[in-house]
Parts: sequence; C-alpha cells; structure tokens
Amino acid sequence: MTSQGVTSPVRVLLVDDQALFREALAVLLGVRADIEVVGEAGNGDEALDRAADLRPDVVLMDLRMPVLDGVAATRRMRVEQPAVRVIALTTFDDDQDVFAALRAGAVGYLLKDVSADRLVEAVTAAARGESVLQPSVAAKVVARVAELPDPSPAPRPQPLVIPLSDRELEVVRLLADGRSNREIAAALFLAEGTVKNHVTNVLAKLGARDRTQAALRARALGLL
Repeated sequence: MTSQGVTSPVRVLLVDDQALFREALAVLLGVRADIEVVGEAGNGDEALDRAADLRPDVVLMDLRMPVLDGVAATRRMRVEQPAVRVIALTTFDDDQDVFAALRAGAVGYLLKDVSADRLVEAVTAAARGESVLQPSVAAKVVARVAELPDPSPAPRPQPLVIPLSDRELEVVRLLADGRSNREIAAALFLAEGTVKNHVTNVLAKLGARDRTQAALRARALGLL
C-alpha cells in the first residue's frame, strides 16, 4: 500500500505448527523494513481467526498441520478474506500437495529451504498480486498444463503483435524455470533493474498478468 509516495510494509501472518520455525521466520523477516510480521498461528483454524483480526497482506502457510491443514485453511481464507494472498511454505513438493494448494487459492508455493532473499522477494511479489513458485513447482505446473488435452475446437495461439526480442526470450525461458529476477540477472549478467524491465515487457507482449501465466502462454506459443 502507498500513501503520498510512502510505501507501507507488507503485513505478513506466519502459520506453522512448529513454534521454533515460526520464531526463526519472524526474526528473519523482522529485520526487513519493507515487511512487518503482524502475527503467528499454529494451525489453519487459528490462521483464519488471526487473519480476520489482523488483515494481513500475505500469509505464509504451512500445509501439514493439526486441527485444520493448510490446504483447507487456504480454501476458506480465499472465501473469507479474498484480499489476502497465501503462499504455501512447506517441506514437501509432491504433486498432490502442490496442486491441492494451488487449486485452493494459494498464489505461491515455496519450500522451507528457500533462501532468505528469495522468500522476501516472494512476499513482496505476492503483495503486488504476482504468483511466486519454487522452480521445481513451476516446472510441474508448466508440464501439467502441457499434458492437458487440447479443447475442441482448439484454435492455435495467434502470433504476438510485437515479438519478443532475443533477450526477452532468454528472460522468459528462465522465468518459466521459476527463477527470480535476481537469479535471472546473475544468469544473464544483467542488472536486476534491467531484468525487471524485461519482465514487464514480456508480460505486456504476452498479455499475461503474472509470471506463471507468461510461462504458460510462452509454452503455448512454442517459445519454450
């Protein structure tokens, strides 16, 4: 949120049944000026109550918890608090967990071994309305969509009005692997700000609202 040019911190709720992990996460995020940890919950049921009281921007949601698991909590939160963006933060990336969380309404899926920088980037990206996926998860999503049968009739995607440049093709291919802007910048020896500009151009040219949709449309167009 912004007011008169001042950006307020992203309000984050931490949900995990392991108190020690929550405390460590709170310390890690608490040193960031652009993030404010507003509360914690030990299960999905508590998360719904806390979200109703605290109105966070982003919830970091574990999936396997007692009382009410993260998938069920995410599904209910999508109805009860539609403005809240949920990122699944878990130890597991098997297909069942991944697609259950995304179908429930999670906008992101990260593993607990994610780097601190990547986690912070994911939280701020989710607050902006973007999807954020672990590279292994992004690959699963793109592969799953590619396996779906084509609807009938199935018109082929129209060529882009403005084609992607060679550099933008490099960016979208790395983006489809789930790379962050920082990781793309390192791979292509570019400044992170330059990568952000390329990503913005890619989204516009593909008519995509976020990185995941851009990857899917690039695959449909045969760019990947």
